[in-house]
Amino acid sequence: MFGQNTLKTFTKNPKNDILAGITVSLAMIPEVVAFAFVAQISPIVALFGAFIIGMISALFGGRPGLISGAAGAVAVIFVHMIQEGHAKGLLFDSPVENMGYFYLLAAVVLMGIIQILAGVFKLGKFVRLIPHPVMLGFVNGLAIVIFMAQLGMFKENTKDLFGQNMRQTESQELIYNVNNNSVNDLISDTQLFSIDGQTVKNSNTGEAVFIISDHQVYDVNTKKVVFNYEDNGFYSVKDSGVVKSTMQGKKLYIMIGLVLLTMLIIWGLPRLTKKMPAALTAILIVTLISIFGGLESINVGDFIRDGGGAGLNGFDELSSKLNLGELWSHLPFNLDTLKFIAPYAFLAASVGLIETLMTMNLVDELTDTRGDGNRECVAQGAGNMVSGIFGGTGGCGMIGQTVININAGGRGRLSGVMMAVTLLTFILFADKYIEQVPIAALVGVMFMMVIETFAWSSFRIMKKIPVSDAVVLVIVSVVTVIFDLAIAVFVGVIISALAFAWENAKKIRARKRIQNDGTKTYEIWGPLFFGSITAFNEKFDIKNDPDNVEIDFVEARVSDHSAIEAIFIIVEKYQAEGKTIRLKHLSEDCKILLYKANPKFKDVIVEAIDDPRYHLAANPEKFTKPLSEYNV
Repeated sequence: MFGQNTLKTFTKNPKNDILAGITVSLAMIPEVVAFAFVAQISPIVALFGAFIIGMISALFGGRPGLISGAAGAVAVIFVHMIQEGHAKGLLFDSPVENMGYFYLLAAVVLMGIIQILAGVFKLGKFVRLIPHPVMLGFVNGLAIVIFMAQLGMFKENTKDLFGQNMRQTESQELIYNVNNNSVNDLISDTQLFSIDGQTVKNSNTGEAVFIISDHQVYDVNTKKVVFNYEDNGFYSVKDSGVVKSTMQGKKLYIMIGLVLLTMLIIWGLPRLTKKMPAALTAILIVTLISIFGGLESINVGDFIRDGGGAGLNGFDELSSKLNLGELWSHLPFNLDTLKFIAPYAFLAASVGLIETLMTMNLVDELTDTRGDGNRECVAQGAGNMVSGIFGGTGGCGMIGQTVININAGGRGRLSGVMMAVTLLTFILFADKYIEQVPIAALVGVMFMMVIETFAWSSFRIMKKIPVSDAVVLVIVSVVTVIFDLAIAVFVGVIISALAFAWENAKKIRARKRIQNDGTKTYEIWGPLFFGSITAFNEKFDIKNDPDNVEIDFVEARVSDHSAIEAIFIIVEKYQAEGKTIRLKHLSEDCKILLYKANPKFKDVIVEAIDDPRYHLAANPEKFTKPLSEYNV
């Protein structure tokens, strides 16, 4: 795979590729970390996965300039699986904490295998079936999703009474009754605990076991929420994530100011000089202003430290986990594990490939070049496999970072390699420096990327394109925002296909003329397929037609088995009326199917040297015999 073509596309402008890679690595960190928090895994797991996937796809992928990493489109799919995995781990004979992380690794490996198979079987070519309105909807929808994700940066985590991130919990089942500060067993109504202010004490020992705060009950030892407290009792809880609140006062104003300054620099610098990458320059300037100005702004270090999640806690632990035997020793290798992870792996593989291939198409348009979709599928799969094996999370092509890379001049594979190397270097050796970069600077870069990515022309062309295309564009955008990319693309393709079928179903025509010998000829024009057979049947006046009828398909295209069935029924109806019918200019596929259905078609179909040679689009049968064997 790493051949002459790969070497040619490695770089044509080292300076642009290197600077673009550094810029993208900076923009990669907050997004990868934010999605790590969404998936409830450690940021180190996501960053390590971004490094591996980014490196392998850059070196071996089918699209130079495309940036891959631990994307949110994939991360959100694994959220429920990780939560369920944690619960399953606690039910083992030897309970395992954070078991969801080990299920995640297995799912990422399986996801990679599925993607490699998609490339081997050349499924990447099917991205060509995605209509342009779906592509526009995809771009607009993802731009909106990325914009909304940046709005979350203007919020901060609310702290609980222990100074840790407060968790949002929902009440589930009643565990204990509460009556006059007495916490009683549900069945026996025996008092188990007593409530003294905010403290819940064991009735037998008098020791404090729980603390109540904001209708949540915390275990005094683990400092975690174990119950929700309501007037009539303690309830089991479902964790719905960290409680966040919008920034207030000075901190909010500083955040907004730095974001606007970053955007202004990115907008204005190219008008003065194009020798310096605008995004990287803006990040450096805003970082220096924040540090030397003593501004109270949230930086990358604060953002990472305020997260948490399952998996690896740091690169010291990561290096120890490179002992694969130890890393994979917790996972039960059985059919139950496969059944558990397979649906998530398949969905993640599908979403990852769709986003990657559509991002590849976008890069093709921006650079007037063409990528290799099947090769990209294999590279993405290999990246995910290696990432999962060594303890990282899954990912795919990232439209935001790719647009930043292209706008910064990144065109070769070197830009993607530089992104991965810089990302790893920052984490291993320069973490103290990168931690000082204000989140506001990176948010500003992402806002400018959203402005660049969004297809503003879609508003202008909305009234100029067919209504069905406009509807598809809007629906794909909305579904991408509300649900996910895979569902949006499938919905868009289905609606486009139905609209196409409906429009073509109305195009079937029949020109009628009477020949000198009294034979009535129907000259069929237009596509004959499942959608147009009703209109096709309406063209014939079987009872009032003369005894000799001829149907000429020279200007029609018989497309599927439904069309063949319609022709068969028309012939039978004419013959039932005792009339003679002839069929002209049918393709070889059509003749074979009709001969196979009934040998009497030998006398109905007229053979001619100018018969069309096309094949049916949906032929349900495979034939090995030559046509002559059906003309017996």
